[in-house]
Amino acid sequence: MERNAEENILQRIELHWTDITSLEVDAIVNAANASLSGGAGVDGAIHWAAGSGLAEECRHLGGCPTGEARLTRGYRLPARYVIHTVGPVYGLDLKPEELLASCYRRSLQLAAEHNIRSIAFPAISCGVYRFPVKKACAIALRTIHDFLQQCDVIEKVILAVYSAAHYEVYKEQLDRLRQGTL
Repeated sequence: MERNAEENILQRIELHWTDITSLEVDAIVNAANASLSGGAGVDGAIHWAAGSGLAEECRHLGGCPTGEARLTRGYRLPARYVIHTVGPVYGLDLKPEELLASCYRRSLQLAAEHNIRSIAFPAISCGVYRFPVKKACAIALRTIHDFLQQCDVIEKVILAVYSAAHYEVYKEQLDRLRQGTL
């Protein structure tokens, strides 16, 4: 790939140590459960911050299979939309790496289809679903990078992590991506 094109892609990926529910972006991604009913971690935080309208809209969607994504309004969130994706449970789901990559790819596809210019992702499957953070981050970065090579609609992708430990791993992996060693 041409150096300028590669630099353009890398400049579109940002890392933030923050609460994803506070971000003023077009869409945030929710690491949801299959029923889209809200739960622990980032899923619960997003449902709480968005308010009851989100839960009501999610009920009408009828759930979401692992590796897929669904779009709802953002309600009381600063983000206009929430893209819900169901990550794999590490050690339980078959082919967890492929399913996790699919979560990122399907979320980005849905964003592009709805002309979403800025999107923020949490560390999908890295909490109660036990995916190793370093491996999950590498999958996320490669998938996002590959998608941005083919798509100009999305101008900014934020990786929003909530813990110092996750931030350090993500920073190391993002540096490796920028150096071409990921």
